[in-house]
Amino acid sequence: MKFPRNTRLLRNPLDVAPFAAVFFLLVIFLMLAALLPTPGLPLQLPVASDLPGTDRPGLAVAVDAGGRFYFANQIVSATQLKSNLMAAVKNSNVPLTLVIHADKSVTYEQLVRLTLIARDAGIQTALLATLPRIVTTPDLLP
Repeated sequence: MKFPRNTRLLRNPLDVAPFAAVFFLLVIFLMLAALLPTPGLPLQLPVASDLPGTDRPGLAVAVDAGGRFYFANQIVSATQLKSNLMAAVKNSNVPLTLVIHADKSVTYEQLVRLTLIARDAGIQTALLATLPRIVTTPDLLP
């Protein structure tokens, strides 16, 4: 008995429909991921250039627009911040530098209050974190 051969040997093995479905699913997932909130504290740091940095170890404290202090990824009160800074100074062998990440709308009074808390904890140096200024350079001519 002879069976008829109705299959083609040289058929196109690449079908576009599954690839298009996967592509559209990927686009949908990326669009949904863009709507998810990103973790972290939304701060608007001031822009400045040519400010000094430090080569010593530092502790980072953030101050938001409402005047709340953030240390070690947690909201802390002034007394908790002072005790945390004192513990960090006690555990360190070298003098520490306080790096203040302050929002643009933070008042000078709040910054002074934070530096006084740091000074009472034993930290003598405080620096303000800023964003670098974008410098546009003229195109170099050959």
